[in-house]
Amino acid sequence: MTSYVIEADGGSRGNPGPAGYGAVVRDAADGQVLAEAAEAIGVTTNNVAEYRGLIAGLRAVLDLAGEGASVAVRMDSKLVVEQMAGRWKIKNEGLRPLALEAGALARRLRITEWTWIPRHRNDHADRLANEAMDAAAQGLTWKAGGTAGASGTPGTPAPGGTRSADGTRSADGTRSADGTRSAGGTRSAGGARSAEGEPSTGGAPSASGSPGGAEQTDLLDVAAAVPPGSPAGDVSGPAASVAAAQQRATGQAKGTGWAPPTRVATSLLLLRHGETPLSAERRFSGLGDAELTANGLAQAAAAARRLSREPYQVDAVVCSPLKRARQTAEAVARSTGLDVDVDEDLRETDFGAWEGHTFTEIQRRWPAELASWLADPEAAPPGGESFAAVADRVRRAEERLVERYEGRTVVVVSHVTPIKTLLRLALMAPPEALYRMHLDLACLSLIEHYADGRSVVKSFNDTSHLR
Repeated sequence: MTSYVIEADGGSRGNPGPAGYGAVVRDAADGQVLAEAAEAIGVTTNNVAEYRGLIAGLRAVLDLAGEGASVAVRMDSKLVVEQMAGRWKIKNEGLRPLALEAGALARRLRITEWTWIPRHRNDHADRLANEAMDAAAQGLTWKAGGTAGASGTPGTPAPGGTRSADGTRSADGTRSADGTRSAGGTRSAGGARSAEGEPSTGGAPSASGSPGGAEQTDLLDVAAAVPPGSPAGDVSGPAASVAAAQQRATGQAKGTGWAPPTRVATSLLLLRHGETPLSAERRFSGLGDAELTANGLAQAAAAARRLSREPYQVDAVVCSPLKRARQTAEAVARSTGLDVDVDEDLRETDFGAWEGHTFTEIQRRWPAELASWLADPEAAPPGGESFAAVADRVRRAEERLVERYEGRTVVVVSHVTPIKTLLRLALMAPPEALYRMHLDLACLSLIEHYADGRSVVKSFNDTSHLR
């Protein structure tokens, strides 16, 4: 039985700054390269890029060999290796969604080792990350064996170290003119690592005191806060845009990175269902199959009228299996002449024993459980489902939607938690961001997904059609 080795890396030119990752899959027996992956991922941190490299490597093995394949993972990121091996806790909540995604992929394989290796033994993956970033800086897209131009034409050589059509290197691309490292944990002129807290040339430990790889606090690390009493984390306050915060901190021009503005997006119009008897009384409403009230039907009709007119050009309607979402989706489908597709993963959180109760009732009867749930997205209501578990299935639904409806506009009719989760993921915000968003009944939000993997939130909690 063939065994495989994943080598992965990522880097950020600025930390946060323009970033990219690289991943290599080898035959464990002879070291032959079986697959390569690399991508520029916009403005983010080293640690995010390294996790993205690992995820790309795990997916490549699944594509090559299927589930259950034997895999050894080797990276020069002490942080990623130790967290995935379960030896270090994830302190930076901005990395937790990536760790969960990588863990879900790893469980589909048979991981034989998580091993840290020195940087010089990971130069192939490091080079790929640099190639992807160099290509993106020129408005090009990295492709194995050749770089595609901005128009998507394959075989166009890219400067700065990307592969030419015959696979040869055009330049080293791993160091800038002043000798500083350009990826995989950038180095300053003095040789100090800017990510993972690895020691500088003087051997000093990181600020956190963890040897050779303690987590660095970055702009994705948003502190959790207990919200005011409100079902399902519904609280007032804007959702933080991490990308915007990073741009302000680094002094970069307004924009989303290197992607040309003409690139076609897959648009997800997120519509929360209309009013139900439970929502009217502000009761927890999860898997209970409540129907819309007369007011809820009117809200659904108002949203449907809006979506049937310019500037909207809806190509598909997808909804949760729960009745309140289906009724709302059916109104949109009638007005647009489309059918309704149901996706089970878009259902609301299972609130277990709390179903049908008000926040005050829960606070009196389950005070300890409620406090835990408000403080930790991994905590679940008694007999229910955690927000972390919801995020796993919502992510799967999102991937299916973006793949199936590439370049088109989809109305996604769902519930508070799934919609908040989709927005949180698009913003690269931590799980605690759920507690900092408020969504009204029958509101619209818009996320645009681009071919390079980046997402942009274009609108949030828009209820202008209800006025």
